[in-house]
Amino acid sequence: MKILSLLMLFLLLSNCAGSNVAQIKFGKKCTVANEQQLQETSYIWFVSKEASKDFNKRINKSNCLKS
Repeated sequence: MKILSLLMLFLLLSNCAGSNVAQIKFGKKCTVANEQQLQETSYIWFVSKEASKDFNKRINKSNCLKS
């Protein structure tokens, strides 16, 4: 039952993203940290068609801070 609920939740989330989503990427990825060592981190990324060209250069696992 839990697996079915998670699958349904995933489908709902992907449908809410709209038609601008080109890819859904999984796995921990981070943006580059700023001066205060703040960064965006997520395990699920919804990538738009415009951002898909350079997404892996800007947001990747090697950017994640060791904390």
